Amino acid sequence: MTNRNTSSTRMCLDLDIQLRKRETKTLFGRYTLCMLFVILIVGSYAEQANAQDTPQPSMAKRSIIPILGTTYNEQWEQVGIVADVEVEFQRRNDHNGLQIRFLTKPGRFSSLAKRSVQEALALVTQAAGLNADSWTVQFRLPYAGVTLYGESLSAMAAMSVVALAKGEMVHSDIVMTGTVTPEGSIGTVGGIPLKIVAAHEEHFRRVLIPEEPDVADGDWQTPFLMHISPVKSVDVAYFALTDHPLKTPGADQQFAVSLAR
Repeated sequence: MTNRNTSSTRMCLDLDIQLRKRETKTLFGRYTLCMLFVILIVGSYAEQANAQDTPQPSMAKRSIIPILGTTYNEQWEQVGIVADVEVEFQRRNDHNGLQIRFLTKPGRFSSLAKRSVQEALALVTQAAGLNADSWTVQFRLPYAGVTLYGESLSAMAAMSVVALAKGEMVHSDIVMTGTVTPEGSIGTVGGIPLKIVAAHEEHFRRVLIPEEPDVADGDWQTPFLMHISPVKSVDVAYFALTDHPLKTPGADQQFAVSLAR
């Protein structure tokens, strides 16, 4: 009798232990599923947060740059002309250097024009204290079959790109001709009298020209109601074009450019 009760007791204990094990397994399974569900939710939110934190390339900014130049009319007489150059500016996520592109259609840029713009942009960016190693700049000449020669566009092109980078506007009634020297001066170009006449015919209010004149230009007169401003440095030229200082206080002093030709 005693053995029977003992045996029965052991059977009850064994059954109870088995039931508890099953309940434990069931609870453990439910707990595991709940934890997996929580992990999936947390992971999903983490991925969304990381996606939001990942820097995206900035939207491209576009502008039309007026360029003063000279050409020949039907009688093969040299005359001044105002042409437009389209520019697109964008900041990338990487820091692989300043990239400058010149489209070959509809119009083209000569090797001298390309090189002068590249050098001017590097110098003006450096004078502004900006880091251009994440910039992509693209130039387009919207005239089919036309090639833009010379280097007198370089200062105006460089100033306009830096203005886009800084979020500042170039006055639409002011135009400029000249190059940029390694010393930060506005370099001499020719054909100033003809360019001024062309700017006056296109209703520009003010023309910025290099302070040092080209001796080949000789004497010339300022058209009525037009303001001609000789400028010596890129700082003076930029302020005249935008009413803002070229170098913003606290600007990044690091400068690293790798020109893409």
